[in-house]
Amino acid sequence: MTSERRHDIDWLRIIAIGLLLIYHIAIIFQPWAMFIGFIRSEESVATLWTPMTMLNVWRIPLLFYVSGMGLYFAMRKRNWKQLLLERTKRILLPFTFGILAITPLHLFIFQKYYNLPLGYFPHQGHLWFLGNICMYVLILLPLYYYLKTHENGKIKRALSALMSHPGGLLLISLFFALEVVLVKPQQFALYAETWHGFFNGFLAFFFGFLFVYSGKTFWQTVLKWRWLYVGLAIILYGIRLRLFGIEAPGYLIAIESNCWIFGVFGFGYTYLNKPSNTLNYLSQAAYPVYIIHMFVLYAGAMFILPLEIPILLKFICIVAFTGVACYLIYEFIIRRIGFLKPLFGLKWKFNKVEKQKFQYNKAAKRDFLSIKNGLDSAMKDVFKTDK
Repeated sequence: MTSERRHDIDWLRIIAIGLLLIYHIAIIFQPWAMFIGFIRSEESVATLWTPMTMLNVWRIPLLFYVSGMGLYFAMRKRNWKQLLLERTKRILLPFTFGILAITPLHLFIFQKYYNLPLGYFPHQGHLWFLGNICMYVLILLPLYYYLKTHENGKIKRALSALMSHPGGLLLISLFFALEVVLVKPQQFALYAETWHGFFNGFLAFFFGFLFVYSGKTFWQTVLKWRWLYVGLAIILYGIRLRLFGIEAPGYLIAIESNCWIFGVFGFGYTYLNKPSNTLNYLSQAAYPVYIIHMFVLYAGAMFILPLEIPILLKFICIVAFTGVACYLIYEFIIRRIGFLKPLFGLKWKFNKVEKQKFQYNKAAKRDFLSIKNGLDSAMKDVFKTDK
């Protein structure tokens, strides 16, 4: 497997999570916000939702694509047991912790804001994404390791040939179109805890892995044809707004969604595949921020919505509050308190003193066992002599 570090994929994950924060804040200013458990502004801003209708058909599938790509890179130096252990630490542990300790917080703020009886209700909330990833890894791992052991086989050559043509990627979009035809979701963007969200995410996760597995041909294709994919996406989005009023037939949205994503991959590969200190910091911060952002933006809404200021200024203030508060919580709490790191998906790095203590304790235990075994052998010899 290739060992090339892909900085553009890291950037796309960061950007997608940033867009997710803005998207969730925009929901607060929609009249239907309470129906999906969000605090709602008394004044709505319909103009905010027009750009959101473009984002919401590809922002979540993009994250699943990137997650599938990330699994490919995670498999490079791990066998299946090591990979499952690593995914358990990085995904299942934060998912479980989040259900028990994080998602009840934003529900508590919701109860407080609307003077409802206060209660503790553990639930998946926005962390449903992590639960889906855990399932995809378990389902697809045997196939992925088969592909890993046959890197120069017929499957890879066939995939490489398919990815080398711009129409090959559009053919892959047909799988997504077929999914919505079979599942029949009420709305394409209803991903959370729905069968549509599960199967759409499964396809994106699966093909995300295959795109990287196929080699450089996928990246060469999206690089060369990025304007074609973005142009098709804009045309399909215009048709959706003009003829259908946001919610077009699912198969058209599925193709539009993938065209946006292929275009984003192409532009990302062109401009974002560069290392930087900013990228190093943000790539570490993105996952914890994703986990905590909901209760932070609810807290921001609780304090800012009652203020007598223009509605658009409220939106800007909640965005700023969420960004600054997430940074402060990450930088001064999550990043600096050792036992919290694995609970938010970060690697727990020992400092030099901790390493020395660990090595000393390990050596002392080994010496103790050696002495104990020696004493046991001596005692056995004594008993034999007595007999």
